[in-house]
Amino acid sequence: MSDTYATQQQSTRSHNFSRRGFLAGASAAAVGATILRPELVRGYQANEKVAIGLVGCGGRGTWIAELFQKHGGYVVAGAADYFQDQVDKFGDKFNVKTEARCTGLACYKRLLERPLDAIVIESPPYFHPEQAEAGVAAGKHVYLAKPIAVDVPGCQTVEASGKQATSKGLCFLVDFQTRADEFYIEALKRVHEGAIGKFAFGEATYHADVPWMGQIQYAKDAETNPEARLRAWGLDRVLSGDIITEQNIHTLDVANWIMGQPPLCAFGTGAQKVRNYGNCWDTFSVTFQYADNVGIAFSSRQFNGYGTQPEGILNRMFGTDGVLETSYGGKVLIRGKNFWRGGASPAIYQAGAEANIAKFHRSILAKDCANATVPESVRSNLLTILGRSAAYRGEVVRWDELLKSNEKLDAKLGGLKS
Repeated sequence: MSDTYATQQQSTRSHNFSRRGFLAGASAAAVGATILRPELVRGYQANEKVAIGLVGCGGRGTWIAELFQKHGGYVVAGAADYFQDQVDKFGDKFNVKTEARCTGLACYKRLLERPLDAIVIESPPYFHPEQAEAGVAAGKHVYLAKPIAVDVPGCQTVEASGKQATSKGLCFLVDFQTRADEFYIEALKRVHEGAIGKFAFGEATYHADVPWMGQIQYAKDAETNPEARLRAWGLDRVLSGDIITEQNIHTLDVANWIMGQPPLCAFGTGAQKVRNYGNCWDTFSVTFQYADNVGIAFSSRQFNGYGTQPEGILNRMFGTDGVLETSYGGKVLIRGKNFWRGGASPAIYQAGAEANIAKFHRSILAKDCANATVPESVRSNLLTILGRSAAYRGEVVRWDELLKSNEKLDAKLGGLKS
């Protein structure tokens, strides 16, 4: 079900660094490997494989499966996607047995009946909470793509699933590349130890071109054809959560990481100003107000910027003693009294995913089920929904008000096969 960020966004320069890219190349899944069930895990051997099933076999799902295979500790043993063509293309690539290829809206349920150790969820965000919840209920480890949900109830479901996974001895990892990067980790450690002093204000931006070029052809028929709408999920407000949740979550996750606490409220605006397809907005401008009158000004753009700079996934936090600067795929450093040169990770998109895949494997082998990525991912996701709600409503929305919201987005999936 999953599609990907356009390849033209890819660059070693931070301002063009893609969030979703079609990447290819990996050998077929290893066969004849020892498959481990979670309830049987005691001491893993280095040559033993964890059997995974992929939910969402589009470009991103295929790419991530290649990285799981490249790791060497996994075997791709199942595939699920609404579309038969997607699951067959994926299945042929990874030698997935015909009986382990599942389609339809309930494809993930049929996949979970297979003898798997873990599921990897790369479907449209709207489906993430129910699929992750079902994975934990079925006794599978869960590797979940961001964003974790498109609404508050969905975030709460994932939070509960993470806790349930821990209680059942299952691993649950949410895949954020920046959280696995050595320079981001060290920079945030220093900031939290006081390197830039007392916070004054911050900036968070995500400016990029359209990442869904391959979906535009389907978006034109989305209002009358439910399957076309599903193929164009990245351009659909409900299925994707809009750009502030589906894409901009990466810069807002860094803002959340910096602050280490939720904001008091948010206010802002936005619209569909340039694009004439789909129903997602193509720009947001939101101010998040934190305690002690610290504000973070956020803006995003998802259309042609005609070469304007800077561009990409950028954060700055100004303090009494210095400034933190971070750029996804570019330089991460601290300026000021406690200068730190930092460094750059131009391959962060892939390297971060590889690090998380390795961590997931280590956690399964060690039965380390603390699942620390879940709470922070929930708060970052809620931050995007707070900003989206404030912009949609054109008024101040308070954090405590948001948490009480039981509004669940309804994709109205009538006309699709189960």
